[in-house]
Amino acid sequence: MTSATSTDLLRASAALIACLMVGASATAYAAAPADPSPSVRVSYHDLDLATEQGTQALYARIVLAARRVCEVSDIRKLAEVAAANACREQAIARAVRDVNNPRLAAIYTAHQRHG
Repeated sequence: MTSATSTDLLRASAALIACLMVGASATAYAAAPADPSPSVRVSYHDLDLATEQGTQALYARIVLAARRVCEVSDIRKLAEVAAANACREQAIARAVRDVNNPRLAAIYTAHQRHG
């Protein structure tokens, strides 16, 4: 993003959030095809979500995807930084909720408590 605004970042967050759905192939999509917002696909078919290691890896992928979608083009603009942080927090929270895995939810909760 070259000129990110709060609206752009929220739209990016919505794109990531709206499509981090679990499919039969265990791939999460971060945007509907007609959505012009930035998007990231998060694949986790290679992970075993029944293990701590697998869910930690998925959480890391979700966080990385949220960082890529909710970028800040100018860190000197505090409003933009705040909007990007909110975008990331919303994207991660909704992605975790959409995956609907108790282990992933526990990891997310632990990260929320520790900052």
